[in-house]
Amino acid sequence: MLLLEFTIEPFREGNPGPHVTAAVAAAEALGAEVEFGPFGSSCSVTQQQLAEVSGAIVAEAFAHGATHVSLHVERVDGQAGAS
Repeated sequence: MLLLEFTIEPFREGNPGPHVTAAVAAAEALGAEVEFGPFGSSCSVTQQQLAEVSGAIVAEAFAHGATHVSLHVERVDGQAGAS
């Protein structure tokens, strides 16, 4: 499994705005269970899901007014080449 962490700006404390909520909804529509955090969000995805989920997050964020999107991906199962 891969841990996909993402931060979407502009940051609005207590009011994430449509640029964030649409991106989270897009990931969830693809089957990802998003952990919504105060400064960023994350979800676990398989290697096969990575491109589709991360692409949907970025596309929806910018379509709804994001100015910056940061993605970080980390393998959390310890298996190189695993999906």
